[in-house]
Amino acid sequence: MSTATQSLRPLMDRLRRGWRASPMPGFFRWWGGELRGLLPLRWRGWFSGGADWHLLQYDGTQWTLRRSGHAELLASWDDSLDAVTGEARNPPAALDAALRNVDREDRRLALLLPPAVVLRRTLALPLAARDNLQQVVAFEMDRQTPFSVAQVYYAVRELSAPAGAGRFSAELLAVMRDTLDPLLTRLHAQGISIDAVDVAVADDRLGVNLLPPEQIPHRARPRRSLNLALAAACVLLLLLLLGTWLNNREQALAQMQAQVDTMRGEAQQVAALRQQLQDDAGAAGFLVRRKERSVAVLSLLLEVTKRLPESAWLERFSLDNTGQVGFQGQSVQAAKLLDLLKDSPLITDVNFQGSIQADPITGKERFFMVAQLRKPAANTASKPAPVPASSGSAP
Repeated sequence: MSTATQSLRPLMDRLRRGWRASPMPGFFRWWGGELRGLLPLRWRGWFSGGADWHLLQYDGTQWTLRRSGHAELLASWDDSLDAVTGEARNPPAALDAALRNVDREDRRLALLLPPAVVLRRTLALPLAARDNLQQVVAFEMDRQTPFSVAQVYYAVRELSAPAGAGRFSAELLAVMRDTLDPLLTRLHAQGISIDAVDVAVADDRLGVNLLPPEQIPHRARPRRSLNLALAAACVLLLLLLLGTWLNNREQALAQMQAQVDTMRGEAQQVAALRQQLQDDAGAAGFLVRRKERSVAVLSLLLEVTKRLPESAWLERFSLDNTGQVGFQGQSVQAAKLLDLLKDSPLITDVNFQGSIQADPITGKERFFMVAQLRKPAANTASKPAPVPASSGSAP
């Protein structure tokens, strides 16, 4: 065993103990059993998997083979030396026939020792010893057993029995090397490789391995490699699926964002058109109100012309934005013009601006008058007064 493997072994043991103590192994066994129960009978064997343990036991020169947990014998043979050659016989055909239908990757052989040849001792160890249990038990071997580490093959397992505060229960199992080595030699001579050395318990095994780690055969596990490759492929496909889903969501989001931007632009255009329509309506209403509140210049000029006598005429007429009207002209009797214009429905506050002056050329009086346009209400409420018969249009 390499130094790197030895340094990683405590960590692996800790992880293995944590996994076994968790409810996950039981859940996966139940789940796998339920899934296999849904398959056809001829398919269930393909998915059974796992180690298929077969148990070897000896009695003198007689060997027997059973399947773990079953009492019936699958094979038996005698490994006594050949009477002619004095060499060990070849592997028995009965063993090959019994294991012919067992998958080589799942095939496991365990040598069962009688309980009488195995020393078992219950220990109460501190919790800190769990991380390096094998080495702790090796240091305790001389004190807990009458043997040294060099004299025995040993294994240790945790027990569920209570051991007090800060401690846990463990069981030490040890077998003399002088007892086990001859058996291993006999099996090796027959060409039989075993995976574990255990203690017989009824028709099954205890579940420990007294075989030293360096003697445990390394078996190729192509199925595990295939399973790992399939698991990696599943993870990759899952990532691709998530990536595709995320990409589709992003594209859908981008499309929705583009639609929202388009709708926002259309909404802004509608708002701009609505504002323009309101402005146009306001402007049109302003013009209508302005037109309703104002008097046409021609109407005003016609009103003034009708009220002035024929002997008067206008030389200048003006109307500003404030509604002030100014007109200048000549008349025979300019002072009487106030009486003619004061009842006008279009203008009010008629007054002379400045003094009335005589024109030496025409002999008439020159005047300049100002007035104010009446408000629309007054304008619409009143009607033009009848023009006197003696009045007429100004020349």
